[in-house]
Amino acid sequence: MTILQDLYFNTALKLLLGFIAFIVQIQLAGKSNLAPGTIVDQMQNFVLGGIIGGVIYNTSITVLQFVNVLLIWTLIVFVTKYLTNHYPRIKKYIDGEPVLVVLRGRVQVANATRAGLSANDLAYKLRTSGVADIRTVNRALLELNGQLTIVKQGDTSIRFPIILDGKPALEALDAIDKDVAWLTQALAAQGYALEDVYMANYLDGQVIVAPYERTSR
Repeated sequence: MTILQDLYFNTALKLLLGFIAFIVQIQLAGKSNLAPGTIVDQMQNFVLGGIIGGVIYNTSITVLQFVNVLLIWTLIVFVTKYLTNHYPRIKKYIDGEPVLVVLRGRVQVANATRAGLSANDLAYKLRTSGVADIRTVNRALLELNGQLTIVKQGDTSIRFPIILDGKPALEALDAIDKDVAWLTQALAAQGYALEDVYMANYLDGQVIVAPYERTSR
């Protein structure tokens, strides 16, 4: 009976530690749930689930070994997140980037096929986005989560930011026929530089800025 009790106790303890690891990773990542938004998020969920599921019933793996594996995986995840958040080239290599699949009413076939988007899938996404005539689409971007972001002809505002994490979004600028020089000037008129801006949108002909908090010296 003692051996059986120890087995149940170790299994329950491993399950509890795995649950805590999930919560810690959610809190440290600043997310309210485990819905994957990037490749790193998906890997985090799959591998962590595999670790927990494969270990809790394996009596040959001790609780200490289980904790070590959880700590190592958590460290790998957050080092990767730090690198993708601070180094755009690394983020582009790991997470990829949105793909332009429609430009000024014409399907960008090479981009769509490279992204693994079939004609049937593209047509479905356009229909569910309320597009009846592809000629009305100025730009359509396939986002990292598989969703389609559409800017129609004549739109004065766009649905995606022109600045992200202090970096200009060149595709978004091109969609409104603007360049980085124009953006820099528009920011300067509001007293900002690119590196001061967390995110900015172009709405109704104006640049709406969400700056980083400025620390007083």
